[in-house]
Amino acid sequence: MDTNRLSIVVLFVLVAIGSGCSLAAEVQSPAFQPSDLAATNTSGQATVDSLVLTHQPSVTPSQTITPTSTITLTPTPTEVVFEVGKELTIDYLRDLEIIGSEITFEQKLADRSNYYQHLVSYISEGNKIYGLLTIPFGDPPEGGFKAIIFNHGYVPPGIYRTTERYDAYVNYLATSGFVVFKIDYRGHGSSEGEPQGSYFSPGYTIDTISALKSLQTLEIIDPQGIGMWGHSMAGNVTLRAMLIDPDIKAGVIWAGAVYSYDDFAAYGITDTSYRPPATPEAGETRRRSQVIFETYGRPDTSALYWQAVSLTENIEYLSGPLQIHHAEDDTVVSINYSIDLAAVLRDAGKVYEFYTYEGGGHNLISPAFGTAMSRTVEFFREHLGVTD
Repeated sequence: MDTNRLSIVVLFVLVAIGSGCSLAAEVQSPAFQPSDLAATNTSGQATVDSLVLTHQPSVTPSQTITPTSTITLTPTPTEVVFEVGKELTIDYLRDLEIIGSEITFEQKLADRSNYYQHLVSYISEGNKIYGLLTIPFGDPPEGGFKAIIFNHGYVPPGIYRTTERYDAYVNYLATSGFVVFKIDYRGHGSSEGEPQGSYFSPGYTIDTISALKSLQTLEIIDPQGIGMWGHSMAGNVTLRAMLIDPDIKAGVIWAGAVYSYDDFAAYGITDTSYRPPATPEAGETRRRSQVIFETYGRPDTSALYWQAVSLTENIEYLSGPLQIHHAEDDTVVSINYSIDLAAVLRDAGKVYEFYTYEGGGHNLISPAFGTAMSRTVEFFREHLGVTD
């Protein structure tokens, strides 16, 4: 090979080698970096609704490379924790383990027309709670007697006596063949514990559910055939208990109050028959409600806390049917409480009945008593599964 031809071959090889090195450098393995994402919620506060991570290679300006995969991570919702007043929230109470105890028969009372009466006790949160228990004469039907937990309305705790209140109401239900358990809330009569009211303490609600659990230990009772009756203040107690424990198969409320807490602010409660005494217990109840107001403001269901404690805001938990009675001439508890509750039940598609009466007052006495009691009995018979 002559000198000129050799020079041309060498030059060609050098050019080819140089071009190959340049291309190799240009397509080296890319590095991956996450893209930046900022999310904003509807209130204008920074939050993270979802985080998108994109595998993005590092490239020269002249190149465009399409990402090959996208990963979307959705964070677990953060549970709102209320440091003040959490014991009133429905979710907290639903998670709380509420237990009963064996029922102790303390004293046999005089028999009535077709049922026995006993003074009994059970344990609720360590407190010995007393109550009146009625049992029909004769053997229990197959599966056990149907039973009703009877929640009384407000009576000054210091003057409350087990056998002196609501006698006509208990007698009507007991004569109709139900076991009736009229409980004395904590701090009432001989019951241990401190009376705390129903609207800003869960104590009375816990006492009613403990009564349910205790009744279920009796062999003569159908454990899945228990209903609940409540009057006035106990409208709040009864509905709250039904949201917490689905073993309450049906509820009846007479002249009840305070279901949303907005209604409490709107309608109030007028009872000129009693003023709380200046006792440590009464002061503690006022302090508890005042601390809640100072922390979260006055009742307003646009606020998260008042949503969490509102019975109507948590009505989806109601599994049993509800019957409501209220007199138009009730001067203690406005009938608007019941009207508003019925509207919520209707809109939520719940099973309910709502009866109003022209007269009868707060206690639905004559002329309403007989009709309201007859409707109550038929409601319990239907929904507790009484068979003749």
